[in-house]
Amino acid sequence: MLDVCIRGGFVLDGSRKPAFLSDVGIQNGSIVAIGDLSETPAQTNIDARNLTVCPGFLDLHRHADAAMFRNGFGTGELMQGLTTVGNGNCGLSLAPQCGNREAIAAYLKPVTGDFSDIPTESLAAYHDALKRQKKPIHSLMLAGGGTIRASVAGFLKTRLDDEDFRRIHALLERTLSEGAYGVSLGLGYAPECFYSTDELIRALEPLRGGKTVVSVHMREEAMRLLPSIDEVLTVAKTLRIPLQISHLKATGKENWNRLAPLALERIARAREDGVDVCCDVYPYTAGSTQLMHILPPEMLRGGTAAVTERLKDRSLRASLLDRLANGTDFDNYSRLVGWENILLSAIRNPEDAPLVGKSIAEAAGSADPAVFALDLLARNECEVTMIDFITTESDIATILQSPLSYVISDATYPTGGKLHPRVYGAFSMVIEEYVNRRGALTLPEAVHKMTMRPADRYGLKRKGRIAPQADADILVFSPKDVRVCATYENPTQCSEGMRYVLVNGQCAVCDGKRTDVYAGTFLEGTVC
Repeated sequence: MLDVCIRGGFVLDGSRKPAFLSDVGIQNGSIVAIGDLSETPAQTNIDARNLTVCPGFLDLHRHADAAMFRNGFGTGELMQGLTTVGNGNCGLSLAPQCGNREAIAAYLKPVTGDFSDIPTESLAAYHDALKRQKKPIHSLMLAGGGTIRASVAGFLKTRLDDEDFRRIHALLERTLSEGAYGVSLGLGYAPECFYSTDELIRALEPLRGGKTVVSVHMREEAMRLLPSIDEVLTVAKTLRIPLQISHLKATGKENWNRLAPLALERIARAREDGVDVCCDVYPYTAGSTQLMHILPPEMLRGGTAAVTERLKDRSLRASLLDRLANGTDFDNYSRLVGWENILLSAIRNPEDAPLVGKSIAEAAGSADPAVFALDLLARNECEVTMIDFITTESDIATILQSPLSYVISDATYPTGGKLHPRVYGAFSMVIEEYVNRRGALTLPEAVHKMTMRPADRYGLKRKGRIAPQADADILVFSPKDVRVCATYENPTQCSEGMRYVLVNGQCAVCDGKRTDVYAGTFLEGTVC
């Protein structure tokens, strides 16, 4: 007898193939049979007639490192069909923090939220703590290159010596041996923004010729998008490593519908030349990160405490304001998108809480918005996050349609304030907006980019597919019923449309409602 049988559904197996009518049998958390199982009894039967059956979605670019430990985590993820997430992205993993922990914590907190009670001195310690948690979904962790460099050399040192590189190599190798599934870089963030290309290659030397995927938040995503792509392609080609370009986009209206196609062409040419490179994309026109990244890179040296002191230094104000007004040699959000398109989403000081949800232009009132933003950062010790409207739906559709891409959310989890609606809605958005409304993708294509495509990128051979011996992480739904409920004004509203979500063969969502099932696991990688 089967544990569960999903009967009579239109099965999308994750491979891009058209749907086929079939039953799916589950035993001990695995798929054991696909076909006509009408004569096979099961303890639990799920009627999937006229419904789509597909693998659970994978979001391998999330920042839920700390959120995994919070009460209530997983409901918003499950209700949009997520059964596996990847954390530790953009170089900003919680672990390993084995040095300079106070400075690292201050830098990470606006993205991950509070993690004061979580062991982060090593990935092994983090993993052991997570094993003791009830886990609604599966998760994996990347080794954050920024956290590793900051642990070794802090945020003040811009040029590293031989001993620094030796220690970075040792810590990177240790973290991979403790189960990290890959390495993430944040070249737009401190301290990795201080690497030269040659230094970055040297820092990643232990990965040379291996299969460890390196996921990169590039140095710039606006006017210098193409040179930034060239840089990371040079790194990948030199070291012969798999490269994943994170959240590909062209920031700023003057770059829309122009740079994204050129970026995809560059990536395609590199693949033809033998570089193992792919990209991913989120389905929203707004991103979200620390507000201090409106600042030029040289301002980020020393970590948040040092940045705060510089912001308070009135002698630096004139030159800094000029850089914000006129600078074109960095991703200058104030020029690229305008203060009216930068929303305040989370702020440390309670007295500034009424500003949450307002644009900087609106919050500044009659004041100079640049001066207002710098003052806000200074008095909140840089613990401010923003939602920034930076790209356009047509570019998102272009990148989604590329065979080189798959879907992510880049969801961040600041404690307090307003989340970005992608936390609750990104994968539903792909179906509702880019399949149902725009027709940019067919449903089999979209499912592929949310299941088998990301699973195969990280070697998760039992995830992201309906196949014998695959893990029974399965969705049952009607595509026309999938709806995003989260908005920028009310972002914590769960998506609708998922009838059943199975994690390891157990119903975590049943008849459209969250159950008390916690069947998730922590996935451990192996060093390649």
